[in-house]
Amino acid sequence: MTPPTASYDLAVIGAGPAGTAAALRATELGAKVVVLEASDRLGGTCVNTGCVPTRVLAKAARLMREVGAARDYGVVTHPEALDWPATVARVHERVDRVRAVKNEAERFGAAGIDLVQEGRARFADAHTLRLDSGRRIRASSVIVAVGGHSRRLPLPGAELATVPEHVLELPGLPPRVAIIGAGNTGAQLATVFESFGSKVSLLDVAPRVLMASDPEVSAAIAASFEGHGMTVRTGIAGVDALEKDGSGIVLRWREQDGPAEDRFDAVVMATGWPADVEDLGLEHAGVRIERSSIPVDAYFRSEVSHILAVGDAIGRDMLVQAAQFEGEAAAENAVLGVNRRTPHHLLPAGGFTDPDYAGVGLTEEQARQRDARCIVAVADYADLERAVIDDRAVGFLKLITDNRRELILGAHAVGENAVEVIQSVTTAMAAGIDVATLAGVKFAYPTYSAIIGLAARQLLRA
Repeated sequence: MTPPTASYDLAVIGAGPAGTAAALRATELGAKVVVLEASDRLGGTCVNTGCVPTRVLAKAARLMREVGAARDYGVVTHPEALDWPATVARVHERVDRVRAVKNEAERFGAAGIDLVQEGRARFADAHTLRLDSGRRIRASSVIVAVGGHSRRLPLPGAELATVPEHVLELPGLPPRVAIIGAGNTGAQLATVFESFGSKVSLLDVAPRVLMASDPEVSAAIAASFEGHGMTVRTGIAGVDALEKDGSGIVLRWREQDGPAEDRFDAVVMATGWPADVEDLGLEHAGVRIERSSIPVDAYFRSEVSHILAVGDAIGRDMLVQAAQFEGEAAAENAVLGVNRRTPHHLLPAGGFTDPDYAGVGLTEEQARQRDARCIVAVADYADLERAVIDDRAVGFLKLITDNRRELILGAHAVGENAVEVIQSVTTAMAAGIDVATLAGVKFAYPTYSAIIGLAARQLLRA
């Protein structure tokens, strides 16, 4: 007997940040909504295996560094050491706590949203979804908000590597670790392992670390990594193979001048994040997959206009803040008709390395391509009293403005609290505050955010 088909105005596939934002917004607009989640845990990759556990590890790494520096402030400590099992237990406990605080299931229930967790949802046709349980869901519109997964390089021995979401499954802290991929995830994990006491090698075919960041940010982070004793190998010709060697792993790669190899206790592949769109039955709905994601227009519509996609499914920013923006916009477009895009240029992003880094808006190179007469000012953390007090005086804030000094086009920072500093600049950009107004803002003393005033006043003098 065929199970009955339930009908909705909107079906959302995925209960991560994009899907949750979409479902809640659509319900606010009066739509009857169902959320289909394949996992038994809500919150998506970020909460369960991504940025939340990584941030807990970053907190532990910071504590290790601060304990090591405590003697400089007259605080006598015993020799610091990491208890890996205790750290892993703390990560899991904090993830559970964050999940409890977010409590999407309760929010869905309070909003009148139906939550169905009966396995994978697949398109049977353009309006019908079939679940693993056999249940069918029919919806006037569908928003695809599935997450992604770590990509392993297609090479011999790839199964010997660990991917970022499985780092906590390592049996112990590896004395020597290679991280393949020097993007945001690889850079943060490199800092974590180095702070914990591992000898770290960071490898990437890209010409510099953090390729998506402003080049000055990349250069500063690479210099810091090397100053901490990491081996940074960018611009390699490729990775060839991994091979088991007793309790370790031999990694073989190609430098531009020939082959190279080294032995490590663990290898982490942070080499991409394709969306989980391959097993959705999109071909039955007439939706095309391109480069492991769903192509969409400016309003998040696929080629089939009532099927929209957001978050990791479209392969753009891969950020929680972007996913939430996109989910809300897609919900409005699905319920009200096409009317909303998202301001992707106002999405701040950064990483919790040592030091931290962050950015928003255009890089200097992008700004000069748009306006060759744009004005750039860089304020140094060494001139910031709070940074001197904390012995965190390495870093800078770069502000980029148009040639009339009216609009801030971009901001990029390296240093303590860089992510929070950039968030404050983002607020100013969103409010349309000009440089003169920003330069006149009074910042509490002594704070890291005061560097915004220093940089703004430099812009006025430039």
